[in-house]
Amino acid sequence: MHVLIFAGGAGTRLWPLSRKNTPKQFEKVFNGKSTLQLTVDRVAPTFSFENIYISTNEKYVSIVKEQIPEIPTHNIIAEPAKRDVAPALGYNLMHLKKTGGKGPVAIIFSDHLMKNVTEFIKALKTGEKLVRRNPKRIVFIGNKARYVEPNLGWIQVGKKLKKDMYEYKGWIYRPPLEECKKMFASRKWIWNLGYWVLDLDFTISLYHKYAPQMYQKLKKIEELIGTNKEYRILKKIYPTMQSISLDNAIIEKLKSEAKEAIVLTPDLGWSDPGTLYALKEALQDSPQANVSRGEVLSLDSQDCLIFNYESNKIVTTVGLSGYILVNMNDALIVVKKEDVPKVKKLVELLEKKGFAKYI
Repeated sequence: MHVLIFAGGAGTRLWPLSRKNTPKQFEKVFNGKSTLQLTVDRVAPTFSFENIYISTNEKYVSIVKEQIPEIPTHNIIAEPAKRDVAPALGYNLMHLKKTGGKGPVAIIFSDHLMKNVTEFIKALKTGEKLVRRNPKRIVFIGNKARYVEPNLGWIQVGKKLKKDMYEYKGWIYRPPLEECKKMFASRKWIWNLGYWVLDLDFTISLYHKYAPQMYQKLKKIEELIGTNKEYRILKKIYPTMQSISLDNAIIEKLKSEAKEAIVLTPDLGWSDPGTLYALKEALQDSPQANVSRGEVLSLDSQDCLIFNYESNKIVTTVGLSGYILVNMNDALIVVKKEDVPKVKKLVELLEKKGFAKYI
């Protein structure tokens, strides 16, 4: 099975740790490794480097090569512009098909953490078997919801088929908060992690059916993949595609295909350290503990993340509770944990006010 890892996001919610030139999936904050490296570490022993493909932006290719030198260069598929997951997946699938790929493809992301790797690999293998038996089957790998999270997609599950395996009943991407609370309370909805196992040719047919304009543009690119004209046509056409998630472009439009879909719900110990406080939660020993890096000294402070990346400066705190403080060589942020979701708006404001060089 091919394993396609997405590693092209900008990670603005983790600013200033994550920047446009070095997004969060490349930051080595987890025992000296990045989440991209941890993601590859999970799947490589089972599926081998030859079958692992990394989808990224062209400006990150050198970072991918440096962090994952075992990946063959031709397995790094670079997009020339940021256009969300639907166009990126479409281009990657066309690239795989043109270079001889076929059968099941696992789609996973490079910016997550996972405690139960054995369960994850078992789920991928189960997904592969299900798709080989029925190439028109979509396999979702989800996670039982631990709390109300309106920033994720949610999958409605139906009848239980086996342990950690359910019928697929429906889908909502980023539901309104009040609706999300009801969904969580019902226990009939789970988090979508963005992890799928699908048949390559069947998924391309879904683009043809549900995203025909994007499909036509992808076909024009496919014609020149592997030739010296590939980059020229890619650079011309790819940026013109609609920037849209796979959820909105295809998944929420599924009709007859939904009847064949299966949802796997293993206990993955999954987390997305996509915000500064989520990063603190991923690294902490206990909720009240502080998490620090660099020269830091705290007095009577708790539940804080304090990172200091300046070697000639000490960062000190007194009496703080529930704060995030990140001191970089060129930027400093101090924010209450309740206000961490506003960091993305702050980054937008930085650009608007002429401070783009710090993003």
